[in-house]
Amino acid sequence: MARIDKINDEVRSVLSDALRTVKDPRVNQGLVSITRAEVTGDLSEATVYFSVLGADAAQVAKGLRSAGGYLRRELAHRLDLRVTPELHFVPDSSIARGAHVLELLESIDIPEETDDEDSNS
Repeated sequence: MARIDKINDEVRSVLSDALRTVKDPRVNQGLVSITRAEVTGDLSEATVYFSVLGADAAQVAKGLRSAGGYLRRELAHRLDLRVTPELHFVPDSSIARGAHVLELLESIDIPEETDDEDSNS
């Protein structure tokens, strides 16, 4: 695993833990999860993808941006990086899309296979 991949995983893990301590009510509504983080090679910026169930993603994004300074400080305390990246929060709709696709697949009515071929032999 490359160094940047390890850093991405550590940033995601630390932010996931720190998310539980954020006091902003916009972040605490519904179920908010950090799905992945992508840190630039120079560690100056990190794009943090999050998913939301049961809340408005736009409001959660505003709350995360508001708590960005706190979350960045938590990163600095918990990770030993020479530079603490600036955080940019982006909604990740992949979980919602996956749930929608699953819902569509379950709604398809496929008739049961019959054993007609076995009885004709």
